[in-house]
Amino acid sequence: MDTSDPVVAVELMVHVGSAREIEGRTGFAHLFEHLLFLESENLGKGGLDKMSARIGGSGANGSTSRDRTNYLQTVPKDGLEKMIWAEADKLGWFINTVTDEVLAKEKQVVKNEKRQSYDNRPYGHNQYVIDKNLYPKDHPYNWQVIGSLEDLQNATLADVKTFFKKWYVPNNSTLVLSGDIDIEQATKWVHKYFEEIPKGTEEIPALVKRAGKVDETKSFYYEDNFARVPQLTMAWPTVASYHPDSYPLEVLTEYLSSGKSAPLNEVLVDDLKLTSNTTMYNYSSELAGQTQLLVRAFDGIQLDAIKAGIEKAFEKFEAKGISEKDLNRIKAGQETNFYSSLSSALGKGTGLASYNTYTGNPGFVTEDLKNTIAVTKEDVMRVYNQYLKNKNYIATSFVPKNVADLALKGAVLADVVEEVIVTGAEEKFDPKIAATYEKTPSTFDRSIEPPYGETPSLAVPKVYESSLENGLKIFGIESNEVPLVRFNITIDGGQLLESFDKLGVANLTAGLLNKGTKNKTVKELEEATQELGALIYISSDTENITLSGTTLAKNYNKTLALVQEMLLEPRFDETEFDLLKKATIANLRQEEGNPNAVANNAYNELIYGEDNIRSKNTLGTLTSVEKITIEDLKAFYKNYISPSAAKMLVVGDISKEKVVASLESLNKNWMAKEVKIPVYKTPDAPTKPVVYFYDIPNAKQSVLQFGAPALAATDKDYYAASVMNYILGGGGFASRLTQELREGKGYTYGIRSGFSGTKAKGNFTISSGVRSNVTLESAQAVKKILEEYPTTFSDKDLETTKSFLIKSNARAFETDRAKLRMLSDMSAYGLKSDYVKDQENTVNNITKERIKELAHKYVNPNKMIWLVVGDAETQLERMKELGYGEPILLNERQKKIKK
Repeated sequence: MDTSDPVVAVELMVHVGSAREIEGRTGFAHLFEHLLFLESENLGKGGLDKMSARIGGSGANGSTSRDRTNYLQTVPKDGLEKMIWAEADKLGWFINTVTDEVLAKEKQVVKNEKRQSYDNRPYGHNQYVIDKNLYPKDHPYNWQVIGSLEDLQNATLADVKTFFKKWYVPNNSTLVLSGDIDIEQATKWVHKYFEEIPKGTEEIPALVKRAGKVDETKSFYYEDNFARVPQLTMAWPTVASYHPDSYPLEVLTEYLSSGKSAPLNEVLVDDLKLTSNTTMYNYSSELAGQTQLLVRAFDGIQLDAIKAGIEKAFEKFEAKGISEKDLNRIKAGQETNFYSSLSSALGKGTGLASYNTYTGNPGFVTEDLKNTIAVTKEDVMRVYNQYLKNKNYIATSFVPKNVADLALKGAVLADVVEEVIVTGAEEKFDPKIAATYEKTPSTFDRSIEPPYGETPSLAVPKVYESSLENGLKIFGIESNEVPLVRFNITIDGGQLLESFDKLGVANLTAGLLNKGTKNKTVKELEEATQELGALIYISSDTENITLSGTTLAKNYNKTLALVQEMLLEPRFDETEFDLLKKATIANLRQEEGNPNAVANNAYNELIYGEDNIRSKNTLGTLTSVEKITIEDLKAFYKNYISPSAAKMLVVGDISKEKVVASLESLNKNWMAKEVKIPVYKTPDAPTKPVVYFYDIPNAKQSVLQFGAPALAATDKDYYAASVMNYILGGGGFASRLTQELREGKGYTYGIRSGFSGTKAKGNFTISSGVRSNVTLESAQAVKKILEEYPTTFSDKDLETTKSFLIKSNARAFETDRAKLRMLSDMSAYGLKSDYVKDQENTVNNITKERIKELAHKYVNPNKMIWLVVGDAETQLERMKELGYGEPILLNERQKKIKK
């Protein structure tokens, strides 16, 4: 029980994931995650999503892993009985509502998720190749959670019903309620709604733990359509979750790859300069585990050189091992992560559900922590010797098209099935056909939605404000739910202060400020931070440079001392600068092959125009980054890093008095200077619609970005326009765009719309990734929705909008991160601490007429940019049929890439 906020998290975890599937019927567990949100006998079609919106819930959500499927949502506490009623309907009153039409549509949605998450992105098939070869064919981890497109297509209604009846039963499920609950009353409700659901008739034996098997080292390569730099991955079979060796393996992988002193980074990044970073982690699941090492090399680097560097790094580790000091700093970080996981009701609930599902003991957290703390440096070396040293592994070399020579010598071509998308080839279905069935009996009338509980009062956090003599403004909220402090120091300017010939200076300056101080090398700074269990990171965006910190409350003052060093005594190390430039250039090259990154960059150019710096990539360009010198960074720092343009936001287990006192040295030593930030005028919305196309050959999806310049966050219409957008595309499954393009037609995995203004005028944007062969049809559907929206917004839509936006305020400030966002909005836009009450007034007073007026003004399809990033060979000509003239090709038509 947690009464810190008037919210409750509800989680239903079912002990079935892809490991409980059979060969030829893969992807079923994940398919069910989708199906269970659609309809049940007593909530009706789309009933869960509609109810979630009415009660102000976070939105019904779920996920599937190898071993479990979970369904979760956070709601205001007065909606708890409704959620218990709805979750019970999933188990006892669902399966009759699944029809052939429902199944056909959801297959398309899941296929789109696979395209978006795997097929249409760089290195998307890498894990598939690893697991196919790390685990024997009859091992349940041999296939991916998402399943294969062929298996999904072949799934029959009978298959689906058989799967549900075996696995979706009370004796294979865990329900967790966490948050502000009356335990006695909640228990009664659980008995009322769940008790009559029958236990499963089939026995569900535990699956036998079984490690992966690699009899000999195997090496595979694949020419990736979207990759722009080569990537090497190595994977070793290890142990299952909660196995005694899983704990030292977590420490081992972090030590080898995380930070300046990590052996892999010392060799590959600093000595050989072959990459900008390395990634290694222990991927453990219920039945087995694997340790994976991933290195994305710089452009043109032979992966054999990477492999040789890895072997050298392992030799260094074998010679020195891990010190007690390094072990303790890693454990300090684990402590901080543990408390962070408990900062929300949902985080607490997921932990309890997972422990109960996998160990049979919801209180296993005590044992888990004990095992974590007990790891010794001898344990770390032991698991290295037992699972990695001279052991067989699977290696994959994913390289750009036509450069197979970059792969490891002797690698064989991986067997990857690329989907061929043909226009009109998808299965047809009518989503409007209602299921007919005999209702499942109950001892009471379950069709009646339970009433609300007592309405929770809106608890707006108490905000304190202060300022220092040097101009630094302070905004804070004291919150003692967990012993952590989170803080941001935000310095206005960012990219806006750059010149067009030095694009990327702000990003590089922020990056270099992380790389040591006058008195500490990068390694020494990292170690000092990690020993405190702290995280400190400086980043840059269009309008700001932000230092973000998280630390244990007991270590706040020591953490702040490090922050002051980073801000006031930067090291400006030439070697680190050169590495940072190479890493930035590598990131820019990778973006060239990522359809989503390409779409974002092209869309910003179209929205803002080439003379507005907001149209430029915050990383810069390949040309500009090459030209930037360390003197440019020093000048940027000297001219623009000033407390007069900064504010500090603090949330956590610390008082105002302690915060202000802690800043005395920063006040004395951080000298203010005048900073003038250029103002760039955002263009007006276009006077006519124009279709633009960016060619990415063989794309499995088209990335759509439709929109126009619109409003600043400070404009009087901004919040009202966001209210108007809720039913259009801001309300998740309550929105028309989602209901039509995903739920109605199966064209996409997700689509959304929203306004993105700051102090400057931003844009209204509709974004989605859709199946390539319905690119035109998707655009036509969006166009139709936009045209009809002003005149079809109904009384019911207005009621749903108001109910969600008012009731969801109960959970608006639940986590420390949410409180930080609140302080950020207050400090950036001059809002009062109770600005949420002004927003409630806007919602309460809005009318259908006002919605119509706002829609006509800001979401007019005839005054928009319509951008498509996809396969021009098959989709460019078709876009003429949208009726907005000849599409404009933004890049040269690409040569057809070999299959």
